[in-house]
Amino acid sequence: MFLLSIMVFLGGQVLPGNVGRAILGPFADQRAVDALNHSLGVDRPLLTQYGSWIWNFIQGDMGTSYIFRSPVAPFVIDALGNSMKLAAVAFVLVVPIGILGGVIAALNLNRPLDRIISLGGLSVTVLPEFVTGIILILIFGVWLRWLPISAAWPRDAGFFTQLYYLILPSLPLFLVLFGYIARMARSGMIEALDSDYTRTAVLKGLPWRTVIWRHVLRNALLPTITVIATQTGYLIGGLVVIETLFRYQGIGSLIFTAARGKDFPVLEAGILTIGIVYAVATLAADFLYSVLNPRIRLGTDQ
Repeated sequence: MFLLSIMVFLGGQVLPGNVGRAILGPFADQRAVDALNHSLGVDRPLLTQYGSWIWNFIQGDMGTSYIFRSPVAPFVIDALGNSMKLAAVAFVLVVPIGILGGVIAALNLNRPLDRIISLGGLSVTVLPEFVTGIILILIFGVWLRWLPISAAWPRDAGFFTQLYYLILPSLPLFLVLFGYIARMARSGMIEALDSDYTRTAVLKGLPWRTVIWRHVLRNALLPTITVIATQTGYLIGGLVVIETLFRYQGIGSLIFTAARGKDFPVLEAGILTIGIVYAVATLAADFLYSVLNPRIRLGTDQ
């Protein structure tokens, strides 16, 4: 997180343009621009600016937005909450279906169903989100008119109304991530099915369903957990294209707007928040990995 904070801060400094000029406009007097830059503190030495910003951030103060002239924290918290809603819908769709697809492909190894799932999943994975998003908008929003083309739901909308507006934006994310998760689940299943403990369970006369549920899946899903954890961070913080395409006020859209307006406090706080999300997701994956794998939890190879 410390290295990320340095990278974010330096990255914000190399963005073209001037903060005061971006706020006041191209026709503002240069003296007014200089005065605004001085009042914002952006004319101080970089080391001083970084030290002041990171110390305040550690204490919970994300700073004040240059554009909105108000605390950054409410903007980041609201945007993060919106992104988590969209990520949750996509997560609920892609994780069970992706794992199920990988399991079915492995159980039908080298058969037509395996090739259809594997080839289909990888094919949609390589398509950018804006391509699949536009196609889905045309099909479900314009031609069939089943789903709204914007994720901006009405004010005071209930849970099911919000869910209805989030279905279409979550579908491009589902298509992008399905192939990754299904491929990892398929590889883990193939390795587990070919293991000694699986053959032993079969030789003991256990029903095939019991072998799959109790012995194969528990070990096959271990490599998939890491993929799901990293993709969870992506779902929450990497949705700039989707949020822009569907006019959704998430943290990706917030960061993009802040970068365009050189609103450094919002930009830096947003990216650091995403970094925290990635760290938490990775920690959760490590914990779940140890729960599913006793050798990791007990610190032994036996």
